[in-house]
Amino acid sequence: MSAKAIYEAKGKELLNKYLESGSGVKNRYAVVTEDVNWDQLVQDNPWLQTQKLVVKPDQLIKRRGKLGLIKAGVDLAGVRDWLKEKLGKNFTIGKALGRLRRFIIEPFVAHEQSEEYYVCIYSHRSGDTILFHHEGGVDIGDVDAKAVKMEVPIGEDLSPTDVEGKLLVNIPAQAKQQLTKFITSLYKVYTDLYFTYLEINPLVVTSGGIYVLDLAAKIDQCAEYLCKGQWGELEFPPPFGRDALPEEAYIAELDSKSGASLKLTVLNKTGRIWTMVAGGGASVIYADTICDLGGAAELANYGEYSGAPSEQQTYEYAKTVLSLMTEEKHPDGKILIIGGGIANFTNVAATFKGIVRALREYQQLLIEGNVNIYVRRAGPNFQEGLRIMRELGNTLGVPIHVFGPETHMTAIVSMALGKRDIPHDPKPLPTTANFLLPTDSGSGASPSPSRKSSSADLTKIPDVAQIPQFLSTPDSPATKPLFTKGTKAIIWGMQARAVQGMMDFDYVCSRKSPSVVAMIYPFTGDHKQKFYWGHKEVLVPVYKNMDDCMKKHPSADVLVSFASLRSAYDSTVETMKYQQIRTIAIIAEGIPENLTRKLVKMAHEKGVNIIGPATVGGVKPGCFKIGNTGGMLDNILSSKLYRPGSVAYVSRSGGMSNELNNIIALNTDGVYEGVAIGGDRYPGTTFMDHIYRYQADPDVKMIVLLGEVGGVEEYELTKALTDGRVNKPVVAWCIGTCAKMFTSEVQFGHAGSCANADAETADAKNRALQEAGARVPKSFDELGHLIKEVYDQLVADGTIQPRPEEAPPTVPMDYAWATELGLIRKPASFMTSICDERGQELLYAGIPITDIFKEDMGIGGVLSLLWFQRRLPRYATKFIEMCLMVTADHGPAVSGAHNTIVCARAGKDLVSCLTSGLLTIGDRFGGALDAAAKQFSDAVDSGLIPMEFVNGMRKKGKLIMGIGHRVKSINNPDMRVVILKEYAQKSFPATPMLDYAIEVERITTSKKPNLILNVDGFIGVAFVDLLRNCGCFTREESQEFIDIGALNGLFVLGRSMGFIGHFLDQKRLKQGLYRHPWDDISYVMPEQFGEEQQ
Repeated sequence: MSAKAIYEAKGKELLNKYLESGSGVKNRYAVVTEDVNWDQLVQDNPWLQTQKLVVKPDQLIKRRGKLGLIKAGVDLAGVRDWLKEKLGKNFTIGKALGRLRRFIIEPFVAHEQSEEYYVCIYSHRSGDTILFHHEGGVDIGDVDAKAVKMEVPIGEDLSPTDVEGKLLVNIPAQAKQQLTKFITSLYKVYTDLYFTYLEINPLVVTSGGIYVLDLAAKIDQCAEYLCKGQWGELEFPPPFGRDALPEEAYIAELDSKSGASLKLTVLNKTGRIWTMVAGGGASVIYADTICDLGGAAELANYGEYSGAPSEQQTYEYAKTVLSLMTEEKHPDGKILIIGGGIANFTNVAATFKGIVRALREYQQLLIEGNVNIYVRRAGPNFQEGLRIMRELGNTLGVPIHVFGPETHMTAIVSMALGKRDIPHDPKPLPTTANFLLPTDSGSGASPSPSRKSSSADLTKIPDVAQIPQFLSTPDSPATKPLFTKGTKAIIWGMQARAVQGMMDFDYVCSRKSPSVVAMIYPFTGDHKQKFYWGHKEVLVPVYKNMDDCMKKHPSADVLVSFASLRSAYDSTVETMKYQQIRTIAIIAEGIPENLTRKLVKMAHEKGVNIIGPATVGGVKPGCFKIGNTGGMLDNILSSKLYRPGSVAYVSRSGGMSNELNNIIALNTDGVYEGVAIGGDRYPGTTFMDHIYRYQADPDVKMIVLLGEVGGVEEYELTKALTDGRVNKPVVAWCIGTCAKMFTSEVQFGHAGSCANADAETADAKNRALQEAGARVPKSFDELGHLIKEVYDQLVADGTIQPRPEEAPPTVPMDYAWATELGLIRKPASFMTSICDERGQELLYAGIPITDIFKEDMGIGGVLSLLWFQRRLPRYATKFIEMCLMVTADHGPAVSGAHNTIVCARAGKDLVSCLTSGLLTIGDRFGGALDAAAKQFSDAVDSGLIPMEFVNGMRKKGKLIMGIGHRVKSINNPDMRVVILKEYAQKSFPATPMLDYAIEVERITTSKKPNLILNVDGFIGVAFVDLLRNCGCFTREESQEFIDIGALNGLFVLGRSMGFIGHFLDQKRLKQGLYRHPWDDISYVMPEQFGEEQQ
């Protein structure tokens, strides 16, 4: 969504800040909401007590004066009395019932009627229009008919001379200078702050100055990254009659943080019909169909998810919709429509997994609410997505009816509303696996012999004699195809998947060479990227600099830009410096409208065709496709996009372009060319730019237009049909017919999908198209039938001559995608059972990382999961943490710390120094935990009493691991051991191994006082007690952990903390290179016997 209305108070705040000083009187205002603190409001705005006031709602309500919603010329007490009857109360405007929640109070400006003026600025494709009328106010009437208009072309400044001479012709001379300065300054603010609409009525001009009384404004939300500092905090109010719900705000927040698109508008919270639709265009069509079939009163929400949202994002979206849906029950039960067209690049299975998670979570509420679910979807990996939906239907306890591309997109709506029978065994179309696995290339049989294609020369430029009179010259861009079988393209952006898709399309179209000749990516150096061309690998050069790329690939004439919304403008401007580029496709959505309009103007001047922004691109079967257009190869093959048909189409929606590919393929011989011009308000090329090309191309036999609510482009086609400039059969449908059913304004998925006048409604356009001679269906549900009807007529009269199919070349399936579809398997190189990072959330031994923090499991809990694959009891995880604490360090003199210090003073890095210290750990230093545990557990398990164990080790000449200390003794105990021993004896269920070790210590210290149970020995024996007695492990599992060295890991991990501390300490102290002193070295040289022997 781009142009969004703002509060009147915010609009006046921006004018206060940025209007040129002296051009108008600063606006004073105070905002009142339901939780107003009048004392604080007066303290912040003392003028409220000293002036006459005017008060009115600030909630996007038009004609407030005629509705009795303005109170003027009263004091503060009068304002408060008036607001008692209004603030927080419901109010009906037309069909909309809303609550008056927000008001604005301003000083009352006394003036004459003759001092009221009207000014409005609004943007359109070619520039900005300024309307001015010398009689403003509540009774202004038809502004378009009365006002003086002045056009300001894109990129041009507003001249004060033009304002005075053209706009202010009916203004008294004494007011002209003031108004000229004001309007000039106002227009500068309008353009600098990316307004798209700004209306002031009335604008009052008195001897005291110019006052902005009433203001309505819209601003380009997409320009936030450019204007955030100037705008400040900007809040977009909902239309009156539809309060913003917390759930809507939550989805809006998700949308703002995502590269995908997530939209939700609640229309009727108690409604029976809920939707969860993928795609901006598809979401409008589903809403249309529901309304067309009589479900408008029960339609609960409008929304869409698109742009490849992740599983987690789809889960959050679905969970939010389900939470609203299940709040209240309906006596007839509820309907959930999970719909969508054929995706171009969204992984259907991934999004469905998120939806399935949410459905399972709400299982009981769905059952209690008697919910019926209808699913229709297709696109990448749709087979897996539909499979998991069907499996869910077997266990959820809620009826789920699941369909794929074999079913018309909106058929599930008529099924859900009882207008159509539900097929129990729909015939599926061929799947990915059917098409992409190797087949007998010599058979020549078409996978679908009932389908036909017509002959066409893909490289032929249309005969000039057949070009309509409106084309000025044979070289006009409209007479030439955008793409041929020899088209070469450059890709801006590191979009490997899209490039591979384009090259697979080229290969299956039997092109002799790939269409992609190079890539541009300014964030890396020049290099080559590997792709597949059929069965073999090829290298595509990647350039950091556009100039280098263009010089080395002068034959490339198409650039496909995957630049982000922030860089798309600059990169496109740079691209248009190179005359070789004749077509640019801009994929990014959300480019500010002012920048888009500049690009459109520049492209027109240079004769460059721009497809987009906010588009998936376009496709010319058998020749070329842009980026992800057409989806995966299975859809390209099933829609016969590898060879030309006879039908050309143009639409706004990228997602719906793929659905059109399918509809046209099912009902005709296929697509000749299809373009999605983009969902923004100002696409680079218009419907007519492409329809004129189709009209001029003799291989195009019929044209399909999928328009939509908003804008007036479709009326250009009605003119062309009426005067004969377009005389080929046209099937047209404008989506958005549901808009009339809503009691408040709804902004649909595309930025341009919003009617600002009756002529911009879908109904008005459909009527006009039908009257002009286009074939218009009754609804989108009948579009395919009408296309087939027109096509059959063309075949019958010989205009189209079908010819037999030829099987396309086989393209091998990528290994990664085959794995995704479950078509192949191979032994894994690695196995892991402790951690999984593949999903939306990191898992430790199967437990989500968020749960680990929610339950405050701590480091000990994490180690219990990663090392022992169990959720150990809290006393056990605390013991692990205590072990790490007491083993963290033991001073700089021990060998590990010493090595770390020496290494650090040699200037080595952290990892090198840490490694140097860790390499000293072994039986003699810190590595006795496992050995001690093994020795003591073997002795206990063998039934040896402590004295027998000690005597036996002495006879074998072996040391008892974990016994003995260089400094500490029975009289000077190691407090680390004392602390741990007290905790273990108090907290462990049983300590037989520890008790045994204490008896051994009594025997050894009777011989020598320093033969105590040291830290290594204690941790070793205590951990055996923990493993064997906590109830989490068998005896065999406990022994395995000892055998594989798990216990030594505690010392290694704990001491690593100390080694890192010593490293940082030495660096902080800036210690120089260490050299050991001579006096601490005993030099023992070999004796010289040579002289004595002589």
